[in-house]
Amino acid sequence: MLAPFARTVHSHLEVDGVRVFYRESLPDRADAPVLLLLHGFPSGSHQFRRLIDVLGSHYRLIAPDHPGFGHTQTPDGLTYSFDRLADITEGFVQRLGLAQFVMYVFDFGAPIGFRIAERHPEWIAGLVVQNGNAYEEGLSDAARGLIGLTPTTPGAREAIQGMLTLEGTRSQYETGVTSPERIAPDGWTLDQHFLDLSGRKEAQQALIFDYHSNVERYDDWQAWLRRHTPPTLITWGSHDPFFPEPGARAYLRDLPDAEVHLFDTGHFALETHLPEIAPLIADFLNRAWR
Repeated sequence: MLAPFARTVHSHLEVDGVRVFYRESLPDRADAPVLLLLHGFPSGSHQFRRLIDVLGSHYRLIAPDHPGFGHTQTPDGLTYSFDRLADITEGFVQRLGLAQFVMYVFDFGAPIGFRIAERHPEWIAGLVVQNGNAYEEGLSDAARGLIGLTPTTPGAREAIQGMLTLEGTRSQYETGVTSPERIAPDGWTLDQHFLDLSGRKEAQQALIFDYHSNVERYDDWQAWLRRHTPPTLITWGSHDPFFPEPGARAYLRDLPDAEVHLFDTGHFALETHLPEIAPLIADFLNRAWR
């Protein structure tokens, strides 16, 4: 017998002039654990659609598109910074009336999520960290080079624009992947569709120039982890070209009881290892939710 696939809804919420698009599963139980899914660059909530299908019948999964990504619509003049994206995500959570949730942080979703956690520790029932970095040793040389770019760095804008091409987007999915045939092309082609919309590449450029603000807060986020010790599940693609394996193990310094699972793949680990990762998340939600 086939396992039941989740019923889902797709909608928008208005937050400070931003029409935040989100996907939400409708679980069988009204009191089901809640998992807030924060996506990364250069993707959107669609990166979680298979996870939602698999787990959404038993858990309430909610995946918004950040401003500058996916189907979320933004007003002219919006400031694209990680602080501002965290403001919008905070307002989104408040509009939904979520009192508590487990937070899944991936890539750009990690600095957004850790800002939320600092502001509202009472919201966080646990963390699922998938290639979401908060440690210096989790930065590759390529990541350090990108983070070091400023608007006045010669060639910086051209270097960033080169990442925002179809070839650059595809490479983020395939670099470090030992079985690239397991990656459907839909992910990077859909990402590129959104990147090619008016104003999107400028938004991504602004966020990359702002990424240094995240590294500057690593000490604060690590202190938050030590202070609050949230239950934490870490699933990590070991061959991530931006956030290598030491970034996963570094969490154990501050969260010695965290579970760490490493996978022989790249940045988008869910693309290749959903059958292995989804049961880990389900088991974690059952134990972390109180």
